[in-house]
Amino acid sequence: MQTEFHIATQGAGIYEFTRDAAHWLTGHGDGLLTLMVRHTSASLLIQENADVDVQVDLGAFFARLVPPADRPEMSYLTHVLEGPDDMPAHIKAAMLPVSLAIPVSGGRMRLGTWQGIYLFEHRTAPHDRRVAAHFLSDR
Repeated sequence: MQTEFHIATQGAGIYEFTRDAAHWLTGHGDGLLTLMVRHTSASLLIQENADVDVQVDLGAFFARLVPPADRPEMSYLTHVLEGPDDMPAHIKAAMLPVSLAIPVSGGRMRLGTWQGIYLFEHRTAPHDRRVAAHFLSDR
């Protein structure tokens, strides 16, 4: 069984879509959910969903770790045609997961109490991101 989640972003940030995935899995049995972001400048994360400061701090950390290409320390970058945020977005996506595998039991993801599924948008402009989902049943 397959579907695709559409996540409209408002620029760089971390966007939770746990509920969408959980709703899609309702009524299905045991198996494995695989998610893959269909873009080269965004990532997927399983991360804490209890305190929004976690997402704020992660965003700030990666912005500091890989700053925009127009910053002096990033002058070595050559792929700059699509803007100063594009190549740094590709670097972040290369450092972070672009796919996730989540066990499912009784139609429910086996996430921890405070875990959620997130799309990590690395570009500064809004985008319509797509995440391919595949549920493989144990049956």
